[in-house]
Amino acid sequence: MDLARTAQDPAPPFDPELGVALAALGDRAREPYTPENLADRQERDAADRPRPTVTDLRADGRFEVDELRVPGESGAPDVTLVSSRPAGTAGPLPLLYYMHGGGMITGNAWSVLPRLLREVALPLEMAVVSVEYRLAPRARYPAPLEDCYAGYVWAAEHAAALGVDADRVVIGGKSAGGGLAAALALLTRDRGGPTPIGQLLLCPMLDDRNDTVSSHQMAGIDTWDRTSNATAWQALLGDRYGAADLPPYAAPARATDLSGLPPAYIEVGSAETLRDEDVAYAQGIWQAGGQAELHVWPGACHGFDAFAPRAALSQDARDARSRWLRRILTPSGTGSGPAC
Repeated sequence: MDLARTAQDPAPPFDPELGVALAALGDRAREPYTPENLADRQERDAADRPRPTVTDLRADGRFEVDELRVPGESGAPDVTLVSSRPAGTAGPLPLLYYMHGGGMITGNAWSVLPRLLREVALPLEMAVVSVEYRLAPRARYPAPLEDCYAGYVWAAEHAAALGVDADRVVIGGKSAGGGLAAALALLTRDRGGPTPIGQLLLCPMLDDRNDTVSSHQMAGIDTWDRTSNATAWQALLGDRYGAADLPPYAAPARATDLSGLPPAYIEVGSAETLRDEDVAYAQGIWQAGGQAELHVWPGACHGFDAFAPRAALSQDARDARSRWLRRILTPSGTGSGPAC
């Protein structure tokens, strides 16, 4: 089937609650990133995005939080990791190694932590390490991914010092961070690096080609549309943007071998630009004999749970992620149900 868009492709409707929340944000929420406004938008993001301090993140002693500087890959600059865990927890904890979103052009390792600590670390008794990778276009591929890989290898090798269980590490991220997590899973498989037990891919940014039906359907409508998507990929890849021989570590949708990967949790909205590439990635994992749990939230746009956290759909999405994490972190053979 030809997936090329026709001018008549209708956009799926937004969930009513999300539609109200999105309208309340105004036009600025859907202002696209372009090569012309990228530098200004990056400055605006750095000024506007909350960046809590370590003291803020410790939340009056509820969490143990430290900033760590670890060696970069092959002579690259050091990488900053923000290591956090609920205070007073005994024994090695499972670890979520997390990569922030922002299209690989914005965002930081600190701003994502308040929600992760509240929604993941506390209820699941997990440690969280958030990695501060270099942003495009100042740092192009493979720099951001190599930062993530260096930090991940260091964390796995220093699990005892971090108080985490090296055999229960989940890699994850949202949007660009979800794409980096998928790429990290491929890279660790092929380099023989530490093996995570799962990959948490939240609306992951996977395909630089930007030509699916959903990318055309949601043009000018989604909070992250194909114009922003193209701008981000061009910033990351430079002259390699759209190249036929682009490696899968740069854009995981390019991968032709999805075998041997850790179980994946993939979520995306039905009304977002990245829908089709994310669904195709889950299908590719299944076709390669792997395990993937796919959620396509009806009427959800990109980043829906961030700007409408109290919406029923956002709560359902958080609950589904938590259930998957609990299952993936439970040692095999401890379940009480009958064998299939």
